[in-house]
Amino acid sequence: MIAEKMLLNCQRPYRHALDRLRASGLRPTRQRLALAKLLFDGCDRHVTAETLHSEAIGANIRVSLATVYNALHQFTEAGLLREIVVDAGSSYFDTNIADHHHFFHERTGLLADIPGADVVVTQLPPPPAGTTIRRVDVIVRIDG
Repeated sequence: MIAEKMLLNCQRPYRHALDRLRASGLRPTRQRLALAKLLFDGCDRHVTAETLHSEAIGANIRVSLATVYNALHQFTEAGLLREIVVDAGSSYFDTNIADHHHFFHERTGLLADIPGADVVVTQLPPPPAGTTIRRVDVIVRIDG
């Protein structure tokens, strides 16, 4: 059974990315499919639009930086990614959409996951009238 799945993946290398796009309701355009393959084939990770664009160019995928930004935001809106804003104008996109938090290495710019259960927020102020709290994201800034 495992060998059959591996053979199927070798015969259809974009299958996983295609399935993720279709399940999220996004039309699998050539560029979205290529970017989704870069993002989702492998381990969870954090990328910026610029690093994903560089990876795409390195993989001979012809795509503009603007298209990468658009795709990342579309993937985020579709629930495939989480956007992590570390500073004004500095966003990372996380392929791990499970409940978790982050260490941010200020010197290197690297993000590292913190399991959601490892951070306990004991009290939050009430949200403004007519709103609800959807999620709490904690970014722990470190200098190492």
